[in-house]
Parts: sequence; C-alpha cells; structure tokens
Amino acid sequence: MNLAGVFPPIATPFDDRGTVDADAIRANVPRWLDAGVRGIVALGSNGEAPLLDEREADAVVAAARDVVPRDRLLIAGTGRESTRATISASRRAADLGADAVLVRTPSYFKSRMTPDAFVAHYTALAEAMSIPVLLYNYPAVTGLTLTADTVGRLAQHPNIIGIKETTTDAAQIAAYVDAARGQDFAVIAGSAPGFYAAMCLGARGAILAAACIVPRACVALFDAWARGAHGEARELQRRILPIALAVTSSYGVPGLKAALDLSGYIGRLPRLPLQPASSGAIADIQQALAGLEEFL
Repeated sequence: MNLAGVFPPIATPFDDRGTVDADAIRANVPRWLDAGVRGIVALGSNGEAPLLDEREADAVVAAARDVVPRDRLLIAGTGRESTRATISASRRAADLGADAVLVRTPSYFKSRMTPDAFVAHYTALAEAMSIPVLLYNYPAVTGLTLTADTVGRLAQHPNIIGIKETTTDAAQIAAYVDAARGQDFAVIAGSAPGFYAAMCLGARGAILAAACIVPRACVALFDAWARGAHGEARELQRRILPIALAVTSSYGVPGLKAALDLSGYIGRLPRLPLQPASSGAIADIQQALAGLEEFL
C-alpha cells in the first residue's frame, strides 16, 4: 500500500441534535480530495472517535467511503481498549470499505501494557484482519510510547504496514525508521510542526490536523520535499506552523472545528464534554490563517 502523501484526519460534524451528520462528511471530503491529498483518516483523535458509539463510528466510515474513490485511501481509526473489541471494530470498518485501520495503543491498564502485551495485541489484530494495520503512537493522550524495539518486532508482520508517530521527537522518528529498516513498513508523521523534519528523517507520509484546514499547503510541502526543493519546503513549514499549533496544542479539537468553519468547511460544535472554542481562540485562529489565503 502506497502511503506516500498527506492525509487529513477529518473532524466529525454533528447536526443540531448532536447526531453524526453524514451529509456534512460527504460535503467536506471532496474538498480535501481536490487539494491532492493521498487519502483521508476517519475516526482519529481529531474525529472525536472516543466520544462516538459503535453505530456512529460505523456511520462515519460509511459516509466517507461514499465519496472517497478507490484510487484514494480511506484509513479508519479503530483502537479500543480490548483486543477483542479492536478486532470487532476493525472488521466492521473493513466491511464498510476502509483500506486500512489505524490503531492506538490500549492504555487504561498502563502498568500492564508491556512490549510483549503490545506485540500480542497487534499481532492478534493483524492476523484477524483482511486489510492492513497501522500502529498509532500518541503518548500525549495514552501516556504510553511504543519502543523502537517493539515497533521493529511488529514491523516484521506482513499485515502491519506502518506507524503514525504523533510527536515532533526527531530521535523517536529516526529510531522507528531504523528499527523497521528492511521491512515494507512506513513511518508516518503525525505532527505538522515536525512534518518537514520527519520527511527528512525517513517518514513516507503524514497524517496532519493542519491538512484539514490548509490541505493544499501541506501537499505543496510534501511535493517540494519529494522533488528536493528543500528551501521551498522549509518556507512552507514555517508558514503552516501557526495554524498547526492553533488546531492542535493550543486549542485542540474545538479549535480545529472552528478553523474548519472559518475556512469554508463544515466543522460545527464539538461533542460534550469538549467545549466550543472561545472568542479569543477564534480570533487567534483567524490570525493564524492570515497570509495563507492562496491555500484556502
């Protein structure tokens, strides 16, 4: 599977009743595809996946598949706390047309989540699946980090094809690339502030919240890096940094949804207990978008 390119981890719009709005998903996705992204990720952290029930999660995947053509990739987040539930969610996503699943580390029983536990969890999933598995390392949320040795062991499984690394830790990204050397395994950048650096270290693609807002700028950065135009790529990295920070570390999912509304997409309100972006946050996001008009 070719993971070279940019993937926006799409937000989940809710209607006035707080229900998943499948029509809004089907309206948003073609705009991202028109920007040249390699595919989309549904039900990631930015999709408020932990706040959806199983029926809603399935509805998001189905709506996305309706408008993602087969020459683009649809990746679905299916991480759950138990291996059994993860397999069930992943199989449903496959049945609904997902091309691969992105699976965060279980984290509730942190002290028991050893390298052997992770290897057993992901191996059981990979062997149960008809579509490929991507690991998802997100220590800011889970409080856990997949070690390079663990990633190297899992990279040997033919149905585990990569990892999303959601930090800007250059040493960590390089260690993952080195651990999987010789395997058909992709390290995927998961943080826009470190996008260019990650590509230089051996990442093959990127799943970026900023790509939901300025997908053309993120695709342009990837393309510049791919053709060796490093000065252009670095300048684009500098320009997307303010909006990347605004929709991640500064204001999170509420900020992302506000930025979507400001950029002509359908974002709407986050689901409780998340609170809407404040007026101050919206003003900061508007300022972060200033100067990126040609990419909106």
